[in-house]
Amino acid sequence: MKAKDLNERTLEDLKDLEKSLRKDFFQNRLKNFTNRLDDTSAISKTRRDIARVLTLQNEKSRAQAAAKK
Repeated sequence: MKAKDLNERTLEDLKDLEKSLRKDFFQNRLKNFTNRLDDTSAISKTRRDIARVLTLQNEKSRAQAAAKK
């Protein structure tokens, strides 16, 4: 997932995306634990995507707070 694509999303979309990524992360970890995950790098990729989304959420919420002042 590219940061450029994420920048175009709204704060609500980012929150929904975070929920779905966390769900995917949990499922990937569970599959890895039960030896059913073929691509083990999917866990770290999903974790990085979650970090990107959280960073953009924080930036957008701070920008909104600064705009209100």
